[in-house]
Amino acid sequence: MENMNPEDVLNFMVLVNNLKHFPRRGWAYQGVENVEQIAGHMYSMGMMTFFLGNDSKLDRLKCLQLAVVHDLAESIVGDITPHDNIPVEKKHQMEDEAMKGISKLVGDEVGSLIYTLYKEYEAKETPEAKFVKDLDQFDLLCTASYYENRDQTPGKHQVFFDVMEGKIKHPFIKKLVDTLEAQRVRQRKGHLDEGDDIKSTLNGTKE
Repeated sequence: MENMNPEDVLNFMVLVNNLKHFPRRGWAYQGVENVEQIAGHMYSMGMMTFFLGNDSKLDRLKCLQLAVVHDLAESIVGDITPHDNIPVEKKHQMEDEAMKGISKLVGDEVGSLIYTLYKEYEAKETPEAKFVKDLDQFDLLCTASYYENRDQTPGKHQVFFDVMEGKIKHPFIKKLVDTLEAQRVRQRKGHLDEGDDIKSTLNGTKE
């Protein structure tokens, strides 16, 4: 800490705290209101790193660090979605430049660690980065299911489940996806059964 400039560190924290207030913008394009913030998404991923037991071959601390760093650039560039029509290469360039600026605020040692973790996640080559990417995708599915339940719109966000089909590789996270899917099927069935009861009542045919 001795090599950190207090004013720079405060500026770093201002950027970090932006993530507590910046929404995940993609949900707006799905007609969802009162959506999660970027920091909430990263927190959820961070909590899921505890799924790794002490006997895991993965470095749990590194996974936690990757989770809380992976979207840090969005504190400057915001949550860029495909609807923004920004080329992928340009998006990566913007985020990389943002991460370089953010990392400089906390000194060479810590800044280098943060930037290296960010690049590791972006490369998706290490086992830890691949696992955290699975967490990123699974959290999206969890959130989609949550909004379906909260807004009473069963199956509305099926597109996310379709897009993620086959992309999640970690065995346990795949089991979680299967379990979530089974819950959604039961919830949709319950919703339809309730709807059938209402229709029967309106038609005067319910016993």
